[in-house]
Amino acid sequence: MAEFDLERPDPLTALVVGAAALARESDLDEALGTLVGAVVASVGATSAAITLQDPDRPEPELTFTIGIDAAGQTALAAAVADSGHPLTEAARDRHEVTAGETSAYPLIVGRDGIEQALGAIAFVWPDGGALAEADAVTLRATANLVAVAVDRSRLASTIAERSEWFERLAHTDPLTGLANIRTFSRVLELELARAGRQGSEVSVALFDVDDFAATNDDAGREAGDDVLRSVASVLAGAVRLVDTVARFGGDEFIVVAPGSAGLTVARRVAEGIAALPEIDGRRISVSAGVARFPVDGADKESIIAAAQAAVDRARTEGRGSVEATQG
Repeated sequence: MAEFDLERPDPLTALVVGAAALARESDLDEALGTLVGAVVASVGATSAAITLQDPDRPEPELTFTIGIDAAGQTALAAAVADSGHPLTEAARDRHEVTAGETSAYPLIVGRDGIEQALGAIAFVWPDGGALAEADAVTLRATANLVAVAVDRSRLASTIAERSEWFERLAHTDPLTGLANIRTFSRVLELELARAGRQGSEVSVALFDVDDFAATNDDAGREAGDDVLRSVASVLAGAVRLVDTVARFGGDEFIVVAPGSAGLTVARRVAEGIAALPEIDGRRISVSAGVARFPVDGADKESIIAAAQAAVDRARTEGRGSVEATQG
């Protein structure tokens, strides 16, 4: 955890330096190290510690210390589990707590007119004497700055998580978790371009769930969704790491397989799906068609059309059939 070894600044300078670090430093621990370290030095404290409350976990978590060795950090992390510890009490009851050598202050922010306690910060004094009012003012200001910094960091993390979620949503099928058609189309274009440059092959395998419309009509949409998720699970487990599997349509799936292994992949998938347990008394199977670049087409559209033609031939052969193109 953070250390601070500058000469003792006056409290105002400590707050100014710390506020500047919070405004400019992207790493929260580094910024807190500058602020809290400067304040510890300015008021003559021996150490400081911060506990935070995770919204998903009610127990306080020791997240930051200055002037406490590893053994002391371990002991303090266990001690804050006690509801009577100054750090825990300050955060829970949202008021300042002084006990012996320790002075603790809640970290509070307001949102939509409601105050929220994020945790607490505590400072330890060498003699446990009465805290001068000027020092208390400095420590309250420090607690407010820390609260704002922690809140801002959490908001930034939430925004990043939401952005990542929306990005993932834009590239995946919500029912199966596989890539969607938009992602598949882009991957296929890239793989065809790479294969064209290197003089290699790309296989495309298209899978159509047999009698899916009848399953939906007779057993209901939930049963149909269960079939699609089961097929997607087999596909995801059967393809190679270099392959890309996507949901291609209502009851169709497609795999981009660099090289000439598409037929092998398709047969492995068909066998795995045939081994699935029945859903609502119905056996699950797929008809599959495989096309290869460049022998079956020179672009994305012609390769997909060739795979579709192979699927059509597979359907005429019966459930669970796998057909390659005629090329």
